[in-house]
Amino acid sequence: MMRTAICIILVLGALSFQSCSHSMRPAGDELFAGYADGLLDSTFKYYKVPERCLFNENYPKQENEMVTYLAGSDAMRKDKAAYLWPTSGLYSAVNALLKATGEKKYDTLLQNIILPGLEQYYDTIRKPACYQSYLSEAGYSDRFYDDNVWLGLDFLESYQLTGRKDYLNSSANIWKFLESGCDSVLGGGIYWCEQKKFSKNTCSNAPASVLALKLYQATGDEAYLQAGKNLYHWIQDNLQDTADCLYFDNKKLDGRVGKTKYQYNSGQMLQAAALLYKLTGEEQYLADAQNLTKSCSDYFFEDYTAPDGTAFRALKNGNIWFVAIMLRGFEELYGIDQNSQYLNDFKSTLSYIRVSNRQADGLSPDEQFVKEPRKKEHKWLLTQAALIEMYARLSTLKQ
Repeated sequence: MMRTAICIILVLGALSFQSCSHSMRPAGDELFAGYADGLLDSTFKYYKVPERCLFNENYPKQENEMVTYLAGSDAMRKDKAAYLWPTSGLYSAVNALLKATGEKKYDTLLQNIILPGLEQYYDTIRKPACYQSYLSEAGYSDRFYDDNVWLGLDFLESYQLTGRKDYLNSSANIWKFLESGCDSVLGGGIYWCEQKKFSKNTCSNAPASVLALKLYQATGDEAYLQAGKNLYHWIQDNLQDTADCLYFDNKKLDGRVGKTKYQYNSGQMLQAAALLYKLTGEEQYLADAQNLTKSCSDYFFEDYTAPDGTAFRALKNGNIWFVAIMLRGFEELYGIDQNSQYLNDFKSTLSYIRVSNRQADGLSPDEQFVKEPRKKEHKWLLTQAALIEMYARLSTLKQ
């Protein structure tokens, strides 16, 4: 586990905001990397807590706001910093830029700001140790299995990018926490929240399958491969809508299914299927991935005509971070079948919002793609992080 006692405050003058192209067509790879870099610059400028390796939840900062994505009574936001989830999203974003560009400045950001900040959420008292939903200095807060699995994936990507074993160890330690949340209730699966075990959710199980498969790639330990398979098939058996291949959100302990379909749930199952095909060569997993890709396109995209008459397939409005996680699945499959059709749809939407939603502060409004946008006064950290990640990822996908 990476431990840094003193936070080094960096001057990010090298991160420059890039101008955009006034075109509805997908931007070139170099432009997408520039968009990501510029948005990261604005995010650090407006969200970073002065003299700490932490970030605010929203800009402009809100006092005593209610956070609705937590479980039950732990819903009043503290005022010192953002919760873990949006903070971890920024880790994913910086990782994506490091992968896309190979520039050392992003590795420096990880080591000197992102990781020391995340350490302030780390709970070593309750076992297994893991990250809790809010700062440890504020006392105990709930520990979510999905919060931790996203970090496990981030640590593993950092390991793949840098070769540093402490990243791999951090990811493996998070896997131990995930294992502690799995039991025989409902025939298997991982709960959503350690303190409130009332459901087993796709958002904790699908990325756990991806993490297990990636840990197998990194270590060769067959136990990870088997765990990834088991989780994948448990989700298929319990949470897939067989009518369209997409995935429901959760299953309560009484057997009731929460049937909302979110982008990230199906996107992580898409990534798991693609990984399973790569690792096993079994054609059924490739068929699963390709069928799910088409269903995601049908359900989460729509035909759109821009004011200048340009027509394209556009992402529907919704949680932008959910879409960023879905993109990871499309990216994984593209590495196998080289079908660029769906990635071009992502690029068309991301190019369009870059032109149509330009803000004086360089940030993006919440929950806005192209149709009937819903602008909000306060802009969420996680939205900015998700867009940085998507622009960075799309910049690496050659067609």
